[in-house]
Amino acid sequence: MTSAGAIDTELGVVKGGKEADVFLIERAVPDDPTQSTILAAKRYRGAETSDFHRSSQYVEGRKMRNTRDSRALAKKTSYGRSVASAQWAYAEFVALSALYERGVAVPYPVQLHGTEVLMEFIGTGMSAAPRLAQIRGTDDELADLFEQVVEIMRGFARAGYAHGDLSPYNLLVHEGRVVVIDLPQLVDVVGNPAGMTLLERDCLNVCTWFTRRGLERDPGELLGDLVVELFG
Repeated sequence: MTSAGAIDTELGVVKGGKEADVFLIERAVPDDPTQSTILAAKRYRGAETSDFHRSSQYVEGRKMRNTRDSRALAKKTSYGRSVASAQWAYAEFVALSALYERGVAVPYPVQLHGTEVLMEFIGTGMSAAPRLAQIRGTDDELADLFEQVVEIMRGFARAGYAHGDLSPYNLLVHEGRVVVIDLPQLVDVVGNPAGMTLLERDCLNVCTWFTRRGLERDPGELLGDLVVELFG
């Protein structure tokens, strides 16, 4: 991933979205078949094509040093939209880096370049891992997946954060291991006025999905567990 002699080859789009597109990248050292890996490049859309829909509640409590950028964001000018795409990319890279260092199951962050976040590709070959929403498991399998999701949420809480938009659509299951993605809106639970509300919503989303699959789980109990991690 870090070799100065490596060359990147774009292999195509994995997923398109309103905010960003995810591309497959092969990073390889020429003439050395052992030095090759597949990465995911998440490219936030620019001012001309972006359609950012994340609520401003996610960024409350965050500070921006450049007052010109702050004004442009507030006015939603063309320049402000460019700032927004770079801001989300930077926020995602910082979040991935901090959580990976803590051992939370997130993709390894490789590098940040402008509005692109290059990260570990979660999948086999060139096929992306399925989302939790696609999984149909036994009771025992679902129970194991739930515990892995809870451990991810505990990892967030120990760092003082909530995902803020957690759902079975941004949890991947690769070879039995749950990995969380889509982290630019990571919320400081204490510093953000909506922090506890967003944490509660994460708990509700997760428990509701598992309960509908026949594994009944209590969002209030999960919230209490995470609050202990936050303030214990």
